[in-house]
Amino acid sequence: MLALVVGLLWAAWVSRELSEPRQQIVTVRLAETIAGFVDAEARGQQDPEASQARVLAFLQASERAVAEMGTDGRVVLVGEAVLAGDAPDATNELRMRIARQLGQGGGQ
Repeated sequence: MLALVVGLLWAAWVSRELSEPRQQIVTVRLAETIAGFVDAEARGQQDPEASQARVLAFLQASERAVAEMGTDGRVVLVGEAVLAGDAPDATNELRMRIARQLGQGGGQ
């Protein structure tokens, strides 16, 4: 009887573990990423209106990239706002997603 109870409890625990989505917390250095792009635009000898349009496209792509990253149980925290913890840094993934979106036309 005890083995049956233990077996049922184990089966319930396994079912719960397999059915609940895993939550992953990551951080991104969003301000640093945006500041780097804006600084590069400011140093460039380009038309101010075109530069402003590129910065706007970059900001929109950043917003979409963070939203994409925050799916399937994944929580994205802005690294500048995180005081402590050992959450993985996903800034490189963010930068790749932004670059991909800008390469696809970005202004959607």
